[in-house]
Amino acid sequence: MTSLTRGLMYGAAAGAAGTTVLDTVSYCDMALRGRPASSTPEVTVRRLSQELHVPIPGEGEKQDNRVAGLGPLTGYAAGLGMGVLLGVARAAGWRPAPATHYAVAAVGALVATNGPMTVLRVTDPRTWSAVDWASDIVPHLAYAMVTVGVLERMMPTAGRRRG
Repeated sequence: MTSLTRGLMYGAAAGAAGTTVLDTVSYCDMALRGRPASSTPEVTVRRLSQELHVPIPGEGEKQDNRVAGLGPLTGYAAGLGMGVLLGVARAAGWRPAPATHYAVAAVGALVATNGPMTVLRVTDPRTWSAVDWASDIVPHLAYAMVTVGVLERMMPTAGRRRG
């Protein structure tokens, strides 16, 4: 397996682990505070469908069910995609300081998830309250910690041995 292929595969695995933790932290927040699930992923899918002129098959409940499935998949794509980018960058020789690595993972995941929603005018982060920001940032920080941690374990820096 080539170094870049290894980076891609390890990055995807790290991103999957991070995404699982992000979802777990989000669901715990919902359970603890009694807050509803966000509808923004589904609204984003519908808006993206309109903007790209790619209809979502079906009508009524069948179409709604497809959208309900596609919405969360956008988050998985962002989480795995960010992990892949980090893994490939690492395979190509990028060796940032730990704080930089965590920051890039967290900010990258935030931008990958919130960027399309903002561009499509599904949400406007400028209007978010401090609680809204915390509800979004905390899971993304957990994502970064796990994604970078798994990647570090799978792809240790040169000169360090796996323990």
